[in-house]
Amino acid sequence: MPSPNRPASVLVNTDLQREQQYDHGNLATIITNSEPLLTAEQKIIYDRIMLAVAAEQGGIFFLDAPGGTGKTFLISLILAKIRSQQKIALVVASSGITATLLDGGRTAHSLFEVPLDIHHKPDAMCYIKKNSGIAAVLRNSSIIIWDKCTMVHKYSLEALHRTIQDLNSNDKLFGGTILLLSGDFRQTLPVIPRLTFADEINACLNAIILMTKC
Repeated sequence: MPSPNRPASVLVNTDLQREQQYDHGNLATIITNSEPLLTAEQKIIYDRIMLAVAAEQGGIFFLDAPGGTGKTFLISLILAKIRSQQKIALVVASSGITATLLDGGRTAHSLFEVPLDIHHKPDAMCYIKKNSGIAAVLRNSSIIIWDKCTMVHKYSLEALHRTIQDLNSNDKLFGGTILLLSGDFRQTLPVIPRLTFADEINACLNAIILMTKC
């Protein structure tokens, strides 16, 4: 078939468009129904995250709680609130099953293109080109939420940190983007093939140098 003859101005960034096409009526319903159900502790976290998003101040937040205490509920509400303000909120998870529980969720390796052998690459970066659609999405994101983050090697987070710094041409932590990490070290730790328990502990996110900068 002949190639379509279209000017560059009509080309659509499908990745960016995907993150801007949520049903605002449905988002408003989620907010209305969910906000009254927040516990006192969840309300403090919710208000703090929304304040950071409004201020565009960047930084890392860690949502640490045992399984079954409402992390997914809170994340879903945060996503709905930010998206209802015409802002981009990305959400990824370390497992495919968890990703399906979050509206617009994808696995971290799929979205960020983290190298599969990341545990052998302490200085790696994600395979994202500066002129790609996902690069534009990351540059315009108000917040990135990573659920079940305790399952990934700390090098994955460091690779994302360097990549966003490069994409945003910004030396701040994660290029000035807000990152919300959610997980439970009581449930899951990184799986490091053929290494010791000490190696697994050293691979955890709480052993990352970036955490000392938060």
